[in-house]
Amino acid sequence: MVDNIEYGIAYSEVLGILRYIPLKDYNKIPKRKIKAFERNANKDYKFYFNPSKTLDEQNVSKRAKAIIGILFRDYWATEIQREKIIAKQNYDRMKLEEEKRATYNPEKIFNNKQNSFILSSTEVQKENLEIVEYKESKWYQKIFEKILKTFRRN
Repeated sequence: MVDNIEYGIAYSEVLGILRYIPLKDYNKIPKRKIKAFERNANKDYKFYFNPSKTLDEQNVSKRAKAIIGILFRDYWATEIQREKIIAKQNYDRMKLEEEKRATYNPEKIFNNKQNSFILSSTEVQKENLEIVEYKESKWYQKIFEKILKTFRRN
């Protein structure tokens, strides 16, 4: 729910910013994307954009900045800029994955699971377990139980 509100505000901000870009750049964005922004924008949120200031100098949300960044990468950037942006994003993703790997260290987690499994199996061997005998019910009892299950579902 909170994400929907935040995205609604971000879409409103993006639409406010898009009013100030050149028409040739605006036309590069697919119409379906613009309509999606308009459809999902928060109608109650009023955003005032000052084109003489940068995005960082204004009260623009991180999500709106990210959306503008994606629009730039996909529709306005040259091939060289696009390659640099994608390379930077890939580098950031790899760095984040390395941090996650260092934090959660999957080898350590799996080794601990194996050790706990070994401990639990030795504990089971130490305990005296009773054997429970399972009696199979007769064929007519099985049919009756299946009929009851169908009625319980409805």
